[in-house]
Amino acid sequence: MANWKGIIGTSYSPKEFDSYCHELSWTAWRPSFIVLHNTAIPTLAQRPNGFTAQHIKSLEVFYRDTQKWKSGPHLFIDDRLIWVFTPLTVSGTHSPSWNKVALGIEMLGNFEKEDFTKGRGLKVFQNTAAALATLNAILGLDPYTMRLHREDPLTTHACPGKGVRKLEIIQKVQDLMVQRHAGEHPIKPVA
Repeated sequence: MANWKGIIGTSYSPKEFDSYCHELSWTAWRPSFIVLHNTAIPTLAQRPNGFTAQHIKSLEVFYRDTQKWKSGPHLFIDDRLIWVFTPLTVSGTHSPSWNKVALGIEMLGNFEKEDFTKGRGLKVFQNTAAALATLNAILGLDPYTMRLHREDPLTTHACPGKGVRKLEIIQKVQDLMVQRHAGEHPIKPVA
């Protein structure tokens, strides 16, 4: 597609992701909040080793060629890594009402059926909370502004699944932000 924005396609540990975000220039586009999704398909069971570079390339083909979108979500997060998909400094495509104003994060799993509180699901939750803490701190966002895709008035499906509890995620993000502010892993907002 001629208007395709391209992808980054690089994976990071939570600490590496924090460093990566500090290197970005947030001047062209600055999101107002973050929207959480889950992939549903593939599930955690369908990706026993999380995402690979080939999976990310296949997602690019899906969004660009099958969906005919100009971009995709900003991040894909599994139980091992945080994958940057659409550049964080441009708007993406992920939620009908909020594409132009929000970052979109896809979590690997179907949390309508898979457990988000233990095993691999818990690791997805922890990596997601770490990414959210970094993004909220750098962009000066209040964690309470985060939304779940199912809250979009133009969305008709339960995404992320019922296992994803918004207040638990917000609490974890706040805890991480406090820990980092206390010196364990400082995050400085980007001007």
